[in-house]
Amino acid sequence: MYLQDKKFEEGRPTEVVNRSKPYRLQINDVISVKVKSATDSKIADIFNITNEAVSTAANPGALYMDGYSIDSYGRITLPILGSVEVKGLTLEIAQDSIQNRANKYLNQATALVKLVSFKITVLGEVKNPGYHYVYNNQVTILEALGLAGDLTNVGNRENIKLIRPTPNGSEVTLLDITDPGLLRSPYFFLMPNDVLYVEPLRALSNRSNLEVWGVIFSAATTAILVLGYLDANSP
Repeated sequence: MYLQDKKFEEGRPTEVVNRSKPYRLQINDVISVKVKSATDSKIADIFNITNEAVSTAANPGALYMDGYSIDSYGRITLPILGSVEVKGLTLEIAQDSIQNRANKYLNQATALVKLVSFKITVLGEVKNPGYHYVYNNQVTILEALGLAGDLTNVGNRENIKLIRPTPNGSEVTLLDITDPGLLRSPYFFLMPNDVLYVEPLRALSNRSNLEVWGVIFSAATTAILVLGYLDANSP
């Protein structure tokens, strides 16, 4: 059972306050930038590298090819607008910065900035391990496990490893999803490129290993008996 707490009631909701921190763009992030204008729509097209019809139904690979990757200097290079430094900015601030530049060329310009490289990886004892793209500005650990099909029966719900990239390397945090305190944890909301690893329960894992060894020993015993029978009946 997840988030076990006797204080939760059926007839009255329990409020848990937890606000996610805004994500700040980092080197190698890929963002989508679209510049539009209500009065100069045709002129606005030259500020974009793709047309809207192509990008609307794009897959992650196409979004990467059509997006702007933040280089080692923390910048992206846009058509006409040139180099724009976005590292360390939130999406909202980056959008305002690009729109201010576009206002110099267009009337009633509107810039739309989206993070298209929001990817999380879920490994271990889940039904669908792998990486998943998130088309949203935030995702919780419970939503991430839902994307992975939830934990298997042998998944350890009290010791899930969260591996998060940092400028200096990686940090590892242990999370217990049976603890209602998780709802207030700063790690309840995941960041792009986070990795979740669900390890197996030790007891059930050992039992599974015993079952495997039992099959192996049974097969070995059968083979020995067959070889003994053949040897005894050979001329």
